Amino acid sequence: MNSLNTKHALQQADAAHHIHPFTNTRELNARGVRVITSAKGVYLQDADNNQILDGMSGLWCVNVGHGRMEIVDAVTKQLEKLAYYNTFFNTTHPSVVELSRLLSEVTPANFNHFHFTGSGSESNDTIFRLARYYWELMDKPEKKIVLARRGGYHGSTVTAASLGGFPSMHKQGGMVVPDVFHAPAPSWWAEGGDLTPEAFGLRVAHQTLELIDAIGAHRVAAMIGEPIMGAGGVIIPPATYWPTLAKGLKERDILFISDEVICGFGRTGHWFGHEMMGTSPDFMTMAKGISSGYIPLGAVAISDRVANVLLEKGDEFAHGFTYSGHPAACAAAIANLNIMRSERLVEYVRDDIGPYLQAKWKALAAHPMVGEAVMEGLIGAFQFTPDKNARSFFPEEAKIGLTARDFSFDNGLVMRAVGDRMVIAPPLVLTRQEADELISKAEKVIDLTYAHARSHGLMG
Repeated sequence: MNSLNTKHALQQADAAHHIHPFTNTRELNARGVRVITSAKGVYLQDADNNQILDGMSGLWCVNVGHGRMEIVDAVTKQLEKLAYYNTFFNTTHPSVVELSRLLSEVTPANFNHFHFTGSGSESNDTIFRLARYYWELMDKPEKKIVLARRGGYHGSTVTAASLGGFPSMHKQGGMVVPDVFHAPAPSWWAEGGDLTPEAFGLRVAHQTLELIDAIGAHRVAAMIGEPIMGAGGVIIPPATYWPTLAKGLKERDILFISDEVICGFGRTGHWFGHEMMGTSPDFMTMAKGISSGYIPLGAVAISDRVANVLLEKGDEFAHGFTYSGHPAACAAAIANLNIMRSERLVEYVRDDIGPYLQAKWKALAAHPMVGEAVMEGLIGAFQFTPDKNARSFFPEEAKIGLTARDFSFDNGLVMRAVGDRMVIAPPLVLTRQEADELISKAEKVIDLTYAHARSHGLMG
């Protein structure tokens, strides 16, 4: 067996054997994959010993930062005592019981029951089935349709990808789950035209309710949505959008699923994103920040309204996964939640580092190439544009976002590109000094991208 102790050897072996997610692996292999070797706090280190500020918390998930020995030790201790047992066949174990209890404490009062999975995708598949099952138990089996939104992301399994609003994902194998409809997204900068954000939020909410009425509310089981659309470009909806839409869903007796995979566990300065949006969901999708990514884990939070019906009227719920409530994953989540509570990270994001970074981030909008810069808690985005007054877009073939992403990595900052929109979601433990570094690097990336665009005649 060849030794993988050099960057080149790792790149060669990766190219020979590894198909990457959401990547053109052929193109990646041609230029050589980036190799990350270690991480601590908010920083990554690559195989060339470069230090990189992790502006994306891994993949929206490492909320408490890298290298937390409290989590490592908790997982090690659990593995030594009980490495694995399942939660099927009338069986439980202490870690899954303790995590369930902790989740009931940090979630809103109407959530007291939880089902565990391995990811957000699996959680959304679970909710899809639970929502339909609930209406069957309520003698309304015709309520099968689930409404989602264009540009929303809910995972990449067959059901989760069908719920998601990305045509690129639907093209590969098709949107194969029937009875899924997509409503417009509350993307004011891209689609608001001359309307104020408030008026646009109302318009999109009412368009969604009109779509439901055209379908027939008696046929609609549930609607799923992220409080802030993450992978769609950190689309922060106008303040009028969610309260209006949630009220309309309740009036039509439609279950509401808040996908909290990105927004949950402190990201927005609240334990869960829907709390800042003024809504009260029937389900919550949870993953990522639940364990800060140290071990894969997902969960479904089931409201008392739904859980009571399942417990009183339901039979066996014929659904679950080998790793539902995995002992080591639960141990990681318990340690993670204990860190968040003892260090008051939610309050820190809400009252300290969130407002501090937001002010500096939003000021990026003064640059002639930046159309808007938005942020809530520690999740933000800015939009590149050739003409900010016209709110216009660069041609797709210019690949401005991907160019900026490469500039960002080369200058020691991880930012993600969604089209020509750059997004960040740094660890919640970010300090003010690290926030200043993040902003300084982001400003350099914008300047480099601006020079690139001007040199290629792309600016209006």
